[in-house]
Amino acid sequence: MPTLTLADPPTLRLLSPVNLRRSTSISSPFFCRPSRNNCTGPWRVRCAVAGESTISSSKVGDGNNYSPVDCVIVGAGISGLCIAQALATKHGDVGSNVIVTEARDRVGGNITTMEGDGYLWRKAPTASSPPIPCSPWPIIFLLIFPPFLLAMPTKICSKCCILVFLQVDSGLKDDLVLGDPNAPRFVLWNGKLRPVPSKPTDLPFFDLMSFPGKLRAGFGALGIRPPPPDHEESVEEFVRRNLGDEVFERLIEPFCSGVYAGDPSKLSMKAAFGKVWKLEQKGGSIIGGTFKAIQEKNNTPKPPRDPRLPKPKGQTVGSFKKGLIMLPEAISKRLGGKVKLSWKLSSIIRLDDGGYSLTYETPEGLVSLQSRSVVMTVPSRVASSLLHPLSAVAADALSKFYYPPVAAVSISYPKEAIRTECLIEGELKGFGQLHPRSQGVETLGTIYSSSLFPNRAPPGRILLLNYIGGATNPGILSKTESELVEAVDRDLRKMLINPNAKDPLVLGVRVWPQAIPQFLIGHLDLLDAAKSALRDGGFQGMFLGGNYVSGVALGRCVEGAYEVAAEVADFLSQYVYK
Repeated sequence: MPTLTLADPPTLRLLSPVNLRRSTSISSPFFCRPSRNNCTGPWRVRCAVAGESTISSSKVGDGNNYSPVDCVIVGAGISGLCIAQALATKHGDVGSNVIVTEARDRVGGNITTMEGDGYLWRKAPTASSPPIPCSPWPIIFLLIFPPFLLAMPTKICSKCCILVFLQVDSGLKDDLVLGDPNAPRFVLWNGKLRPVPSKPTDLPFFDLMSFPGKLRAGFGALGIRPPPPDHEESVEEFVRRNLGDEVFERLIEPFCSGVYAGDPSKLSMKAAFGKVWKLEQKGGSIIGGTFKAIQEKNNTPKPPRDPRLPKPKGQTVGSFKKGLIMLPEAISKRLGGKVKLSWKLSSIIRLDDGGYSLTYETPEGLVSLQSRSVVMTVPSRVASSLLHPLSAVAADALSKFYYPPVAAVSISYPKEAIRTECLIEGELKGFGQLHPRSQGVETLGTIYSSSLFPNRAPPGRILLLNYIGGATNPGILSKTESELVEAVDRDLRKMLINPNAKDPLVLGVRVWPQAIPQFLIGHLDLLDAAKSALRDGGFQGMFLGGNYVSGVALGRCVEGAYEVAAEVADFLSQYVYK
């Protein structure tokens, strides 16, 4: 048996695992941790003053007996897994003893990758690698202020940098595949797919916007535009006021529809594009705020570059040789037994000492876990139901977030089905295309999967991932899978596919009735209300995470996960003897 060394010799009270599970108001062993150097085996001990806690091993898992842990993360999607990984790798001194639970029998949440007959495709309800990657704002800045972006194509944004670090830490560096940064992105306008500029040399050939539209955007960005209103602006209001109608209708609206599946007249600028919103707040205009941001960046010492990171030649998107599912599976593999699948959380109880008891339905029967902290990364509606017994106010706020339906339709055509005018050097090249709602098509956007990454389709075939539905078209729920395929195929024949081409090969149709959280006007207020209700109700150690908290893009989910992990670590550090 390992030698146990305690910082001070308090009186200890033992409690069997069975009694731990059956008790609903006990004091739990969370308050201190001896040095790891004092333990020679896989056991660690927590101790506290007599009458306040118990002693127990923290070796996780022994049949149905589970010892108390630092943190239980509910949900093994990309957010939950990244929080666990961040706690283990960045905050291992206080938060390495974690468990991640997932009601489904696999990790990854909405990230799904399918393979068969030479194809590799995914069914995620949002474009994790959108036709216009990361954000449309670099393109906007390129239009209104080209000098700002002269050196930008070789940079990686902060959330993408964290994502790449995660990929390297997960052992996937050799499996990472990057899209061609020079590949065009397209927006449908007046029946034609028009390329979006990605570098200054593209500007002379850019016909998506008129010259007056570009002038309007430039003057507005400099501050020659109406002042901000005294209410929370929608994305549409902000963009039309600052940059004009053309920027909104031809760039921002299709981006909001294709990536958020949202309605920009209802999306909050502050919540959905907070960094751009802050530019005007800080600098008086978008350009003024940009200059201030550049100054702040130049005054901040740059950390040394990690030599393990890849060096992309421009702004691009990435995936893996066997699809995005490789990322959550790799993280789960590294976490090992800390990840519990097919565990359905049925209740959460607050303990007298401030910890939590969580009861799960598992393949082995009912299991109870005790934890000092809990992170809920499940969809807000699920979190609302689980937290209602603890805080009706928090649950009510969480129940008000809106998730519209989205369908992911993966289909394949022979190469000869592509219209000649859409080919570049005889090939379909590019990231994909977005479709403004004003252009008379139902499909939100299309990703050229087989052009973007290698080995996605057999030779001679084109693989296209299409999205349809969203906040402006919830009626897709009444359509059959064949009707959804027909709608997508009909749209593609208007601009990309020859009208007389053969019917496509259907690889998969996945309808997500509640797909993507909408960052509507009032979103941040609702989120703050939920967090405040938990905090004011005395539920310290209960954290909210996931895409409705951080943002819907994959990179933002990862960035947000690291932020939540830091909050959890800060909370746990107060219970560790220094």
